Amino acid sequence: MKRKAFTLVELLVVIAIIGILVAMLLPGVQMVREAARRTSCMNKLRQIGLATLSFEGVHEAYPPARLFPKLNAIAPYDRGTNQPSWLVRILPFVEQQPFYEQWDLSKPYDEHDNEVISRALELYFCPSRRTLDTAKAPDVNQSVAVSAPCGCGGIFQITVIGGATGDYAGNHGDLSPGSVGADTDYYFGGNGTGVIISSQAITQSNSLTPRLDWIDRITHGAISDGTSNTVLAGELHVTAENLNVIPFNGPIFNGEDLAAFSRIGGPGVPILGPKEESPTGVLGFGSWHPQVCNFVYADGSTHSVQTTIDTVTLGKLCNRADNQPF
Repeated sequence: MKRKAFTLVELLVVIAIIGILVAMLLPGVQMVREAARRTSCMNKLRQIGLATLSFEGVHEAYPPARLFPKLNAIAPYDRGTNQPSWLVRILPFVEQQPFYEQWDLSKPYDEHDNEVISRALELYFCPSRRTLDTAKAPDVNQSVAVSAPCGCGGIFQITVIGGATGDYAGNHGDLSPGSVGADTDYYFGGNGTGVIISSQAITQSNSLTPRLDWIDRITHGAISDGTSNTVLAGELHVTAENLNVIPFNGPIFNGEDLAAFSRIGGPGVPILGPKEESPTGVLGFGSWHPQVCNFVYADGSTHSVQTTIDTVTLGKLCNRADNQPF
């Protein structure tokens, strides 16, 4: 009797067909997974936005990006530089009260326990970029020179310390205040045109323990262009090779490293992708999602903005009071 079986040729044909089908399905599967990651990223920004609005409701001002004096500050406005960033201040409003209580907002970042500064929060990173286990800059504790954010050839001496990293940054505004190494530059206290800006600090002594308070308060009414026309926070730009590398993607709780938790956008500072370098050296917003970057606006709404948006329009979205609502 003749035995029925597959020939070698038939087997190879079947394997080839299966391989072709898998190759055709794989991009679709990847697109579905990326769509899910993009939605998750958007939901995280929405939670950050709502927490920040709750903070504003309680304190009658949006949180300061950090405490930082002006270039030639004199007492009593010469305090602050490396206190915890705004992402610590909103912790009680994202159901992280026990974690928040481990921080002292008047105490330098590097004086907190390593376990505290190294604790990464899933809410603060985009799933397209990293996992909870990889959301951390190396443990380093040394003073280093980094390029000034003005791109003007100057340098700043900052203390680089490891800690938890993240993917979201507050809107510090646009480049219109200047970035030339002057006292009016955007990164000094009170100069930012955004919603989450650097603020000057002053000692508040009406308690048993003196603490630092911020004086450059951005209120709801200060956003004259309208909260629905102004960015509150968005995805920060970092290239794949600079992930978790200071100062491109430093610890998000360290108030001394502005680019780690706050960015600007507008002429000279476009939205960039994972393989693009900043054309001016100033770090802005950017995303690893194809063609779009996620933002939450000052009214709590979330939007995916095309990475090809012209920088003039982007600047209008980042400036809270340029009388050019978009």
